[in-house]
Amino acid sequence: MSQQEKDIEFMRLAMALAEKAEAAGEVPVGAVLVKEGQVIAEGCNLNICQHDASAHAEMNCIRTAGKVLENYRLLDTTLYVTLEPCAMCASAMVHARIGRLVYGASDPKTGAAGSVLDLLRFDKFNHQLEVTAGVLAQECGEQLSAFFRRRRQEKKALKQAQQKGLNQ
Repeated sequence: MSQQEKDIEFMRLAMALAEKAEAAGEVPVGAVLVKEGQVIAEGCNLNICQHDASAHAEMNCIRTAGKVLENYRLLDTTLYVTLEPCAMCASAMVHARIGRLVYGASDPKTGAAGSVLDLLRFDKFNHQLEVTAGVLAQECGEQLSAFFRRRRQEKKALKQAQQKGLNQ
């Protein structure tokens, strides 16, 4: 199997985790950490459920991986995530010494792997990651877009129902 095929396979797994996040009422983002072709850890967004701004998919995955490997250094690993990481997650990846990041959709508002900032390849840091962007980008982007479209429709319907109740 080629590297591209492996990247697609693991990204699909991350997308399935994003679906789990959405089912729990979270923004659908999923992450998978792989070492030597084996999944070491998984994570999805849990910010809302855990009342924790740091409970991003990547952070949850990195925390789990550290426990599994009994080491905060996640050397020779690849992190697959459906959305380009933010600055917090990118910094954690640098500190964990993750070797490679593969992400799906770019984040033009807070992306820190090249869209807004590029913390993963910042030459002043003592570690840089290899980055592969855009794996299943359209599918990952649509997963997020559909979620936010539904959320806007739900808010609109609720507002209309409230107004209708006031007018009666």
